[in-house]
Amino acid sequence: MRAEDRSESVRALLRAVRAEGRTALTAPEGRVLADAYGIAVPGEALAADVDEAVAAAARLGGPVVLKIVSPDILHKTEAGGVVVGVAGAADVRAAFHRIVENARAYDAGARIVGVQVQELVPAGQEVIVGAVTDPAFGKVVAFGLGGTLVEVLKDVTFRLAPVTADEALSMLGSIRAAPVLRGVRGRPGVDRRAVAELVRRVSELATDFPEIAEVDLNPVIATARGAVAADIRVILAERQPVPRRRYTREEILTSMRRLMRPSAVAVIGASPEPGKIGNSVLRNLLDGGFAGDIHPVNPRADDIMGRKAYRSVLDVPGEVDVAVFAIPARSVPAALEEVGRKGIPNAVLIPSGFAETGEHALQAEITEIAERYGVRLLGPNIYGYYSPWHDLCATFCTPYDVKGPVALTSQSGGIGMAVLGFARTTRTGVSAIVGLGNKADLAEDDLLTWFGEDPHTECVAMHFEDLKDGRAFVAAARATVPRKPVVVLKAGRTAAGARAAGSHTGALAGDDAVYDDILRQAGVIRAPGLEDLLEYARALPVLPVPRGDNVVIITGAGGSGVLLSDAVTDNGLRLMEIPPDLDEAFRRLIPPFGAAGNPVDLTGGEPPSTYEAAIRLGLADPRVHALVLGYWHTLLTPPMVFAELTARVVAEFRARGVEKPVVASLAGDVEVEEACRYLFARGVVAYPYTTEKPVAVLGAKYRWARAAGRLPDGS
Repeated sequence: MRAEDRSESVRALLRAVRAEGRTALTAPEGRVLADAYGIAVPGEALAADVDEAVAAAARLGGPVVLKIVSPDILHKTEAGGVVVGVAGAADVRAAFHRIVENARAYDAGARIVGVQVQELVPAGQEVIVGAVTDPAFGKVVAFGLGGTLVEVLKDVTFRLAPVTADEALSMLGSIRAAPVLRGVRGRPGVDRRAVAELVRRVSELATDFPEIAEVDLNPVIATARGAVAADIRVILAERQPVPRRRYTREEILTSMRRLMRPSAVAVIGASPEPGKIGNSVLRNLLDGGFAGDIHPVNPRADDIMGRKAYRSVLDVPGEVDVAVFAIPARSVPAALEEVGRKGIPNAVLIPSGFAETGEHALQAEITEIAERYGVRLLGPNIYGYYSPWHDLCATFCTPYDVKGPVALTSQSGGIGMAVLGFARTTRTGVSAIVGLGNKADLAEDDLLTWFGEDPHTECVAMHFEDLKDGRAFVAAARATVPRKPVVVLKAGRTAAGARAAGSHTGALAGDDAVYDDILRQAGVIRAPGLEDLLEYARALPVLPVPRGDNVVIITGAGGSGVLLSDAVTDNGLRLMEIPPDLDEAFRRLIPPFGAAGNPVDLTGGEPPSTYEAAIRLGLADPRVHALVLGYWHTLLTPPMVFAELTARVVAEFRARGVEKPVVASLAGDVEVEEACRYLFARGVVAYPYTTEKPVAVLGAKYRWARAAGRLPDGS
């Protein structure tokens, strides 16, 4: 069928369904879509009465499946509306009557079109192929194990639709049961290319017709000879989402450049009264050392903190790059109109009282004003933002000025303050700290586009509860990840699971699986918790890029070695099989009651020279790609002695061009805390009292290196 004819046949059917006030297609209607897109389905016929059912079964020959056809019954099995393996006229009659009676008992008001008589598909592996409209990512295609237990097993993977043939094939290898598809215990494998092609076609169908909310092929019977969809369910969207206004990459970078590197800032609502937000924002800008122009705007003041105050932003001379709002929410629209008329490209909206309190109309109003004038909005309902390399502290919170390579963003103000406290405690140098709040306009994808180009940023860490535009975020991530790590903390991992869905695919997509799979495909590192997010952000710029998978553990305590080995496995890393010559070299360093192999157990009774010699061996051997050190506090080798020798040896090898990731776990009394700080400041990621954290950070570095193409799979 030609593409134009195919599209028109499907569109005509969907119009007819809509005209009847329905959102769910019947199975025969689903067959029309399957035929249009070349999706293989069994032979079948629609029987309006029992005699037609008997005749259809005779034409199909052999055992058949009978299914109720009703636009009001989506889950036929739950309604007792499916009978499998019916043979002979008498059994067909009995099954027909039983199905209809069950359907009426299940829903007395359901419209019953008839009974579908379907050819019985030969036995094979049941899988599910589907597509769903995700609130963040739009059309998403799914593949996994199918059948009646699909929502229990949840062995499903997701990708942005449409997918290419190669992407579809990769999905088959992404589920836990992937070996089953290749054949196990004497059972033949399935035709993987046929299944992948089915996935591709479903993704194409869902993409071609935005009005389709969900497509569900379950089960698909996959065999060595092909794949047949035994059941197809299609649900239409009740309404189409309002598309977000899109900006080009150059437009985003131009506005973000003026936001993060302004020459002039106006504070609307600047106040001479301590305790007012407008006072705190102005004070932070002045005390932070911002070298540009700072213009207080307050109609009831002539001078604030030694700066001339203006009645309106329209009275401010010259160009202004950023207007920071510190006025009540109800006053924002009028002031934003003036910002637009002034031609200011960025508005930072600190006030709360918008959509987060139910004032959706007020937020829509300011969004419309901003779009009309071309003003980009940051917020509302935020703590402001910090741009330390530009000495800019545009916030009412405590100042922070430690310059460094980490960009931190948060949707929540409270989380933003946790970010600030962590940065201060650990002396983490930052390139930016930005609050996003309600995301009336600017969102994670805009910031990520900027940070991807910002020369001061080496790692981006983001907290969010949802993505305003998942596809734009994925595009920005894919452009950034090859150059620098992107780490995210996605909050609300379980809340979305309560979303009602009309199909198995929709139910499966209602939990966190879509975010997990698509962020992974984009190369984003997902942190399990807030502390992990912050530690990854702090540590990833410190660690060199690994050049292979061989990880060696060197420890002074056997117990730490076991825990570190567990952590290596848990984080997807590989313990090196120590070659005989290297094994012999390690054995010469340790006492007879120690243990070579991997981990290398030096025992706790060895002097500093043994630690140093072992670390030198690991760094010098090109077959070793990363070191995990487990230190045990003893009087023979005090913590700072261990820290100083380790940092010295690592620095010596780096000066020779030998750069390998080195992480350390220090077990001991409180002195190990100072030793860890010393090591961290010198390029060795070290943590006290934990074997899990240093290896988790190393695992995050490896995940990024692989996503960035720095490490080939299986290297």
